[in-house]
Amino acid sequence: MQLALQQAQAAATENEVPVGAVLVSEQNECLAVGHNRPIGSYDPTAHAEIMVLREAAKNNKNYRLINTTLYVTLEPCVMCVGAMIHARVKKLVYGAQEHKTGAIQSACQLLDETHFNHQIEIKSGVLQQQCAAIMSDFFSRRRCEKKQLKKRSLNE
Repeated sequence: MQLALQQAQAAATENEVPVGAVLVSEQNECLAVGHNRPIGSYDPTAHAEIMVLREAAKNNKNYRLINTTLYVTLEPCVMCVGAMIHARVKKLVYGAQEHKTGAIQSACQLLDETHFNHQIEIKSGVLQQQCAAIMSDFFSRRRCEKKQLKKRSLNE
């Protein structure tokens, strides 16, 4: 999860929402790392989870990522959960909850559904405080920047 936090910080540096992800094999080998890039890549699907699933699938020359564990700093959304199911990720480990769009335990509980042909193990709350702090610091900074811009435009 520390590596995922580093990726989240890289996203924040690029002014992307600071979410980082890491995919590891059953042998704990790092298969891919990534962070949110929808703004910089002009791609609404470029969430951290999708980025690492794409990279690992390409490197393995297989869209199935069986027996892998995905570490992500923030509770995944519906799109990312769907991608994890299709990729056959074995386990999801995430840090902070995403109360507005989280699809594991917050806004909805997709992985509690029994009709999917693949079930994913879940572990939540890993380094939760650090994962939540990077998000709140990012959005606090963004609010300050917006206030400063507004103040500047009023003074012009």
